[in-house]
Amino acid sequence: MQKVCWVHQSGLIPYQAAWEWQKALAEQVAQGTLPPLLLLLEHPHTYTIGRRGSADHILWDEETLTRRQIAVHWVDRGGDVTYHGPGQLVGYPIFPLAELGFAAQDGSEQPANLNVLSFVEKLEQILVNTLRQFGIPAASRAGLRGVWVPVWRENEFSQAQDWRKIASIGVKLTAQGVTLHGFALNLDPQMEYWEGIIPCGIHGCRMTSVAEMLQPPPQKEQITQALLGEFERTFQLVMVEKIQLPFDTSPKSHYTIG
Repeated sequence: MQKVCWVHQSGLIPYQAAWEWQKALAEQVAQGTLPPLLLLLEHPHTYTIGRRGSADHILWDEETLTRRQIAVHWVDRGGDVTYHGPGQLVGYPIFPLAELGFAAQDGSEQPANLNVLSFVEKLEQILVNTLRQFGIPAASRAGLRGVWVPVWRENEFSQAQDWRKIASIGVKLTAQGVTLHGFALNLDPQMEYWEGIIPCGIHGCRMTSVAEMLQPPPQKEQITQALLGEFERTFQLVMVEKIQLPFDTSPKSHYTIG
């Protein structure tokens, strides 16, 4: 029998609030009182720096960050620095990896031995498959995380393939074996905000979006439904829309499970 996965679409949510939601929900998923969950949302303008990141990879000074109202958070996911903002589709899968078949090759289901890399690769493939449904030739790249799109550039002497990143991925596994953080897919964000960082800590990395690749771009709802279909097929889940989260999500709450 397929497991149920709750899907909660939240709109524009401050990064810190969403982070607290994830941690509160992950505790309940680990205890088995909630099924796997997928949060889909957007953030106000935010830079997050992962465990391998450096403050030097934020290029704009404090005055510019303040003027542009960009929040900066150091976070416990993998990866380096990335941007979140309106116009992205951000997904936070809160998944118990052992229950979904991500045991280590020796069969161990201890959190330290769970196959997180395989989970990340499946997230990449979900995004690749979703984008390809709309005619975007998305791909993974060996040695690099995230989802990329090949772009051909030409001059009078030669033609060469360039790559632009369209989705970023970074994941953390809790001590109980539940995933936090996830992915950010660029639908139609304000691309100039990428100029304030070295994306993913990769010098020369160029970003793109669905809106840059397709005109007119598909509606967000179309992409979301395609994405959910890929989650169902990849993880053998039944995706069920959940309007309310099981705790108070008001700004003044402490995100207490009800």
